[in-house]
Amino acid sequence: MSDPSLYLTITTAALAGLVILVQAMLTGWRGWLQLKQQELRQESDARAVTPTGTTARIEIADLKERIRKLEAIAAGVDL
Repeated sequence: MSDPSLYLTITTAALAGLVILVQAMLTGWRGWLQLKQQELRQESDARAVTPTGTTARIEIADLKERIRKLEAIAAGVDL
């Protein structure tokens, strides 16, 4: 087992295996990052959708009603 060419072969094979492993891990990492970026884009697109027209008016009316109820509670008035 003292043959230098055997050590060279083992070292080369180990290095090649390490390179393959690192390359596979980097590919997985890039895929994971791409997935997270896509999820963030979808979330931001969902937030960008704002209600318009009738839906916005209904939401504003609902918020006004809530404020009126909270003000009544703060003033001690029973509804």
